[in-house]
Amino acid sequence: AVLRNLRCSPRKLNVVAASIRNQPAGKAIADLAFSKRRIAKDVKKALESAIANAENNHQLDVDRLVVTTADVGRSIVMRRFHARGRGRAARVEKWFSHLRIVVAERDIETKADRRARRAAAKPAASASPAANEGVPA
Repeated sequence: AVLRNLRCSPRKLNVVAASIRNQPAGKAIADLAFSKRRIAKDVKKALESAIANAENNHQLDVDRLVVTTADVGRSIVMRRFHARGRGRAARVEKWFSHLRIVVAERDIETKADRRARRAAAKPAASASPAANEGVPA
């Protein structure tokens, strides 16, 4: 899903986008629903649109969706002037942003699954003493 010309600076929008990257879709929606950031409401709307597109257009399982990318790009900069003292003016820049959210179907890994996978990989890596050859103790 793509949102264009959001009235939020890319730096501020990227903080919210980074919080949902690589998250399961359900958890990402919950995080955005309780976020204190103003722009989180628009990001949540875009994420819900991406989930609906995945379900209706691509027949993906909603329970297995993960936010794979949440890209933030620069859009236009609206320039205004702010009156200052002694007849001077200061430039005020109002930044706009683009947002692109991509969701994909993946097996959602729990902490227990992750521990089991790491435990299975650990003995295989340290089993050969030749792997540690030349490394001072």
